[in-house]
Amino acid sequence: MSAVPPRHPPSTRIAVLLAVLAAVTAALGTAVLVRADAGLTVRQITVDGVPMTEVRAGPPNPDVRRPGVVIAHGFAGSARLMRPIADTVARRGAVALVFDFAGHGANPARLGTGMSPPTLAADLDIAVGHLRTQPDVDPTQIMLVGHSMGAGAVTRYAAGHPEIARTVAISLPEAGELPPGRPSDLLLIVGGAEFPGFRRAADDAARRGATVGRRPAVVVPGVEHISVLFAPRTHEEIARWLPSVDGHGQPRPFARLTGAALLLVAFAVGLVPLAALLLGRRPAVAPALGGRGAPAHASGGRYAVAPPGAERVPVGPALRGWALLGLAVVASGLAAAVAVVLPTSRLPLAVGGYVTGFLLVTGILTIGGQRWLPAGTRMPVDAEVARRTPTRTTVAAVALTAYATLAVALPIHLGLTSARPAGARWWLLPLVLGACLLFLLGVELVAAGRTWRRALVVAVTVVVLSTAAVVGLAPGFVLLVVPLFAVLLGWHVLWAAVLRRYAPPRWLPAVVGAALLGWPIATTLPLT
Repeated sequence: MSAVPPRHPPSTRIAVLLAVLAAVTAALGTAVLVRADAGLTVRQITVDGVPMTEVRAGPPNPDVRRPGVVIAHGFAGSARLMRPIADTVARRGAVALVFDFAGHGANPARLGTGMSPPTLAADLDIAVGHLRTQPDVDPTQIMLVGHSMGAGAVTRYAAGHPEIARTVAISLPEAGELPPGRPSDLLLIVGGAEFPGFRRAADDAARRGATVGRRPAVVVPGVEHISVLFAPRTHEEIARWLPSVDGHGQPRPFARLTGAALLLVAFAVGLVPLAALLLGRRPAVAPALGGRGAPAHASGGRYAVAPPGAERVPVGPALRGWALLGLAVVASGLAAAVAVVLPTSRLPLAVGGYVTGFLLVTGILTIGGQRWLPAGTRMPVDAEVARRTPTRTTVAAVALTAYATLAVALPIHLGLTSARPAGARWWLLPLVLGACLLFLLGVELVAAGRTWRRALVVAVTVVVLSTAAVVGLAPGFVLLVVPLFAVLLGWHVLWAAVLRRYAPPRWLPAVVGAALLGWPIATTLPLT
């Protein structure tokens, strides 16, 4: 019987070219990130336990008083997420201050349950008090900007502090606590593609009279809950709302995102030459099944050379393949139902405790449930895997996992939001990574080396998790983080497809993928 020729990794020349391309792209991304700070003076400080970042256009000048703008992030956000807005108002002549609420970013304190309004108010009061004391800030011209949870915090604060000059609420979650007419001079911004509740909250705040004589709300078309922060319209509206300005710098909301995207591309391209260096090229195999010499086995359009004495049987019959996919569906469904009552749900990581339990149970059920499926043929050992020494395999696993950690943490931290462990995140990190590892080991067993099957299992997981949030099994906020969760899982699918071309141990893509998936979960979700 004729065999389909195997797909081999790129040649050494192509690997070298890809390494050069990765280096050039990384350098370009770094340059873009550095340029994002051009003309700005940035100072990072901690006041009463609250990490803060001051942003100005040029050095402080005590002889010139400027408006001060305190910018508050939303749930699961950080000061770094709000830096583009801080850059915009600083270039327009104001002094911007971004900070991390308790449980977020670099702030190791615990937020508590229910988004704890008293904790938010205390942190915001510290930030406002610090900005007022700056010698180049006019204390009578303080403006507050908040997003989502932060929008609720700044509107409540401004309603009780009439000395606040102006307020901007982006994606206000609810307006039930605002008294009529308060806060004065409130600008409401909402994304056109956000959940309807955010639009209703903006309309409710407008009806309460806080924006009399002003536009009741600005609807930014085509953006949702996160992308509204980077929309040029959002930045222009905030800049026009400043009490007074003397700067004319143009908003550059995509500067940091662009630099981070280039770093992501660089890490993705660099994976190919790194895998070739650490794992070596996959060897050529016999051209037909059952021929003389080393027996070959088809594995999803690929070949694996069986060691002497191995059973010569095809891998992954169709019946077992569909049974495995069914197992993944059942496992994720059961996990969604029981994750809320597991001890992991009590981890001090908002949303992350439920997600950790969900991944843990899905992985355990998928791995353990395979023994009850119809018997199928086993995956033979690849000749390259058999020949690779344990030392080389260990070095490759450690290096690729470290590379994956940098690939996900560095672009997110530099271009989007904080991705550096702080406080309890250090001991939560191994727990989350362990759950991700078990889940991805289950995915690899179901996929059996097939990229399409791996992608299908990932899609099923995302759908089940979203459904759990809709029906009330999972925290509602899961719906807002599912897009990022889906992107991370998709990224794992691509990386696993690349690694499979180099005949890695079957567990290696799962180990590398655990870093890609687990690091953002453990470092970006709030501590409670």
